[in-house]
Amino acid sequence: MSWGFLRDVLSGVNKYSTGIGRIWLAIVFIFRLLVYVVAAEHVWKDEQKEFECNIRQPGCENVCFDHFFPVSQVRLWALQLIMVSTPSLLVVLHVAYRENREKRHRKKLYKDPGSMDGGLLCTYLISLLSKTGFEIAFLFLFYKLYGGFNVPRLVKCDMSPCPNTVDCYISKPTEKKVFLYIVVVTSSLCIVLNVIELTYLVFKYSIKCCFKSYIKKVQDTQEHTKLDSVDHNETTLFHGNDAVTTFRTQDDERNLPTSQHQE
Repeated sequence: MSWGFLRDVLSGVNKYSTGIGRIWLAIVFIFRLLVYVVAAEHVWKDEQKEFECNIRQPGCENVCFDHFFPVSQVRLWALQLIMVSTPSLLVVLHVAYRENREKRHRKKLYKDPGSMDGGLLCTYLISLLSKTGFEIAFLFLFYKLYGGFNVPRLVKCDMSPCPNTVDCYISKPTEKKVFLYIVVVTSSLCIVLNVIELTYLVFKYSIKCCFKSYIKKVQDTQEHTKLDSVDHNETTLFHGNDAVTTFRTQDDERNLPTSQHQE
C-alpha cells in the first residue's frame, strides 16, 4: 500500500497546527505510519498460512481463523490510520477555499488564510473531535473483535465443519502482541493530545472573546461618560448665558434716565 498521499496531507496540515497538534503529527508519523510501513506489514504478512490447527479436516482451519480473526489486525490498523488522519484534510481544504476566494475577489479578505480564527477555528475543532471519536471507536472495535488487547498462543475451536474441539496455533504471537500494544498506547496518547489541544483552543479563544468584550464595554462606558460630560457642560453654559442676559437687562433698566422711567 502506498502511503504517499496520507503523508502529503499530514505534512500540509502541519503548518496550520498548534504546537500540540505538531506533537500529534510526529507521533502519527513515527510511531504509527512508519512502524506500520516498515515492520507491521511484514509481521502479519502470511498470518492465515501460518495459522495451524491440529487437524486436517478440510475447511476447519479457514473457519477457525475467520472466527478468531474476523478482520485482519493489520488491515484494521491501516483503516484506523486512514480514518484518523482524514479529518485533518478538512483544515487543508478550508485554507484552500480561503485562498481561492481571495483570488476570485482579487482583494485581501483575511489577515492570513491560515490564521486560526472564525470558520477555520470551527473546522479545526471539528477535525479534533472527529479524530478523537475515530480513535475511541477503533479501540473499542479492537477490544470487541479480539476479546481484549491480547494475542494468545493457543486457541480452541469447535466451529463446524470441525468434528470436535481442536487446538489452533497463532504464529508469532509475542511479536504481534507487541505491535498491538503499540497501537493501543499510541491511540491512547493521541486521544489525550487531542483532548488537551481541544481544551487549550476553547480556553484560549474564550479568554480572547471575554477580553474583547471587556475592552468594548470599557470603551462604551468611557464614550458614554464623555457624552454625559459634554451634555452637562452645554447645559451649564446655556443657563449661564441666560443668567448673564437677565443681569444685563436689569442693569440697563437701572441706568435709564428718570424721564424715561416716568414715561
